[in-house]
Amino acid sequence: MTNEAQLAAIKKFSFDKMSGDATGHNFDHIQRVIKTAKRILQTEDADPLITLAAAYLHDVADDKLVDDPAALEHEIKEFLLSIDFSEEQVDEVLYIIHNLSFSKSLSKNPPKLSLAGQIVQDSDRLDAIGAIGIIRAIYYGGAHAETIYDPTIEPRQSMNKAEYRNLNNETIINHFYEKLLKLTAMMNTPTAKKIAEKRHQYMLDFLDEFKAEWDAEK
Repeated sequence: MTNEAQLAAIKKFSFDKMSGDATGHNFDHIQRVIKTAKRILQTEDADPLITLAAAYLHDVADDKLVDDPAALEHEIKEFLLSIDFSEEQVDEVLYIIHNLSFSKSLSKNPPKLSLAGQIVQDSDRLDAIGAIGIIRAIYYGGAHAETIYDPTIEPRQSMNKAEYRNLNNETIINHFYEKLLKLTAMMNTPTAKKIAEKRHQYMLDFLDEFKAEWDAEK
């Protein structure tokens, strides 16, 4: 099976799993991550098949989106083996999708990703910031009935994964300070760092405008 045929099959698998998402992680998000990964691959010497396979599959078994991530990871493994991925390739893809999330960075010993994994991580994080990142944060918060903003609730400065995932202690605006504004400094590749700078500033400008309007200053 050619790499092109393998990626076409993976694309369909991802579409079938993610097209019904209503939290900002649907297939539109996947396609943007793919486009960004391809852009970064132009300047980085990583395996395109592993990179793009992981990019297509990175949210399929995400534990904030599915009830049984282990079952989905097993399904991904069996699917990749069925389209002629080797055991080693499957292990690398699964390692990437299991370890690229922001929540993993909150552990005492964050996992180290291969260059392919770093590219997927950067591509995913770039889609979480800037104009689209703002919309996705609001979309996700709305799907979980989060409070938009409460100036009496301070952003959490130090969290473990369980605390971070506890949406009862978060507001949509605080999510910018607890995660999104941290991502630019966490980018791995030079291309991602450059793209992130403009998107980071766009979020800062949005927050300034939001708070001014909230206080009826504008």
